[in-house]
Parts: sequence; structure tokens; C-alpha cells
Amino acid sequence: MEKEIITVNHISKKFKVSKREAGLKNAIKSFFKREYTIINSLEDISFSIKEGEIVGYIGPNGAGKSTTLKIMSGILVPTSGECKVNGYIPWKNRKKYVKNIGVVFGQRSGLWWDVPPIDSFELLKDIYEIPQKEYEEKLRELKEYLKLDDILNIPTRQLSLGQRMRCEIASALLHNPKILFLDEPTIGLDAVSKLALRKCIKQINEKTKVTIILTTHDMQDIEALTERIILIGKGKILYDGSLNEIKSKYNENRKMNIKFKYTNTKISIPNITILEQTEESASIVLKHNDDSMANILEKLTNQVEVIDMNIEEMSTDDIIAKLYNELKI
Repeated sequence: MEKEIITVNHISKKFKVSKREAGLKNAIKSFFKREYTIINSLEDISFSIKEGEIVGYIGPNGAGKSTTLKIMSGILVPTSGECKVNGYIPWKNRKKYVKNIGVVFGQRSGLWWDVPPIDSFELLKDIYEIPQKEYEEKLRELKEYLKLDDILNIPTRQLSLGQRMRCEIASALLHNPKILFLDEPTIGLDAVSKLALRKCIKQINEKTKVTIILTTHDMQDIEALTERIILIGKGKILYDGSLNEIKSKYNENRKMNIKFKYTNTKISIPNITILEQTEESASIVLKHNDDSMANILEKLTNQVEVIDMNIEEMSTDDIIAKLYNELKI
């Protein structure tokens, strides 16, 4: 049984932000006497993550995702609550702690811009005090997973975004961390590069058992990589569970499009809504609590000679957007 590698207990984070009205007069006034407002970025959030899990940490802009990641990575200290990651309190003993984590930000580079990635890797080897033999073995492994052989000696600024992201992930994994934080890793990538990067992340997780926390607005990333999501909104945990459960709950209606041989027969199936029908096609609304698909098909084929059919379901993006709207976040 996998152990819990991350535990977050009743974490809250408040920020004091200065405010003032527009205009020169108010600017001068605020110079002598500032007014502040308190923003609750996180409010009493709790969750745990097991070793080897890939968890999607999602929510709209301003929900508190980045604040949570910064607390878990030791950059911020919470106002209240406790957090332990691999046995460490992140904001204490940070030098020891950061050797256990890797961080990749899709919009920020951790590589030195004017030198090849291999030079950045060598510097990181010294920073993390990685033994030479261990470094060589890990680099060989990452070259295989991430297909790096042809790009390690090209200056980082000359790499495509997809190539650079593969190198960014390699740099975060060189010191063999237990946890990997990925913040928008596929942002800006083309479709082919996204598919390749998702495949690499999945392989690395399966082979090294590194725990991955993924934040992204790309629901295809979530669907391809995670089975569990944690949804945060307005600083609070709103859902923690299976992505499939969310899809089953909110994808209540499906649309079946059918093509059949020319007929004047009007399709009639008890408790099934026929949206439209012509002599050669029909559209039917299906609900998850309807009769089984096999029974529906049997009833259909008894009435018409089916040539082709397909089922349309709500996309994950639509389902999450519907959830956001329902929760008013």
C-alpha cells in the first residue's frame, strides 16, 4: 500500500494588499497613509497525496493554485495550518527539502538561455551535489524517456518550445526527486508536441514512481495524465476525487446519431427521446440511467436497418466549465 507523501492540513494564507482610489490626489494621500485590505488566498484547505500518484490540481485564475504550490514547495509560509511533504515541513530546512522536489513552470525557464541544456545540467549536478556516476545514469535514463540526444548541445534559445520543455522536465528530474510539480507544462505547445510530452510524463511516472502534481487549464492534459483531480475555487477545496465520477455526474445526456437504409418507419423506443428523424437518419438523446446500450441497439435494429452510428458526449472542458458555473467560481 502506497504511503502518503504529501499531507496538507487546514492550511490558510492571507495577504495584506495596499489599496487606493485612482487619481493624483489619492496617490499623494496613500504615500503618507496607506490603506490595506486582507485577501484570503487559501481558506482551511486539506488533502493528502499518495506516493506515485499523478493528481490534477485545477481551478480558475485566482483560485489559489499557485499559492498552494508555493507553500508546498517552501516558497511561502502559510498563515495557519500544517503541511508535510516527504516528511519535511517545506518552509523549514529548505536546503534539505528542495533536494526532494522538482519544479517546472511552463511560462518560466529554469535553464540558462545562452548555453546548451547539457551545460545547465552540469551546473545543476554541482548545485544538487549529485555523484558523477549517479548523474550519468540518470542522464542516460532521461535521454531515453525524453528523446534528448539530438538537442542537448544546442543553445537553449535556439530550441523549439517543445524541445525546451522536454529539457526543463529533465533538469527538474536530474537529482531524482520524489515529487514533481508541473505548472502548465504544455502551454503554447502544438498538438504533436503536447501528445509527445504527455506520453513522456506518463512513462516517467510509471517507471520511476515519482509523485506528480499537475496544474493546468488544458483539460486534455488532465484527462490524459490523471485519474484524480482536486478542484479549488475562491481559496477552498470544492471537489477531491475521480475525474470519471465528475464526467458521469455532469455528462448526463448523450446524443446518438444513426444512419440507416431508407425507410418510412418512425422509430419508437419507450422512454427514449427522438430529437429528429428523416428517412435515412435520426438523432436520439440518451441518459446514463437509460436502458443498456445493447438493449437500445436491439430495439433499433428491430425497427430500422442501421448502417452507421456515433455517440456524442460533452467534452471534459464543457463539463468542468459547467461545474465552475454551478459552484459559482
